[in-house]
Amino acid sequence: MVSQTFTITNSQGFHMRPAGTFTSAMGKYQSTVTIVKDGNRIDGKSIMNLIAACIKCGTEITVEIEGPDEEAAMKEAAEMISTGFGE
Repeated sequence: MVSQTFTITNSQGFHMRPAGTFTSAMGKYQSTVTIVKDGNRIDGKSIMNLIAACIKCGTEITVEIEGPDEEAAMKEAAEMISTGFGE
């Protein structure tokens, strides 16, 4: 398992567009993707769960990825989150 902690920097947080981008990207990997926010574990491949989590700008999250392609998945997740999903 690999994990990394991030602070969300895009001004609107994990709203529909970034949540859709993230879940679409993570969906192509076999690994399990979990977002941890305030101790709550969220399925990182579920757009509805990500939106319902109300992850706003400035929120600290931990991304945990476990599976055969975890390194590649984490690299892509880190790139998306650290660049604010291009927003």
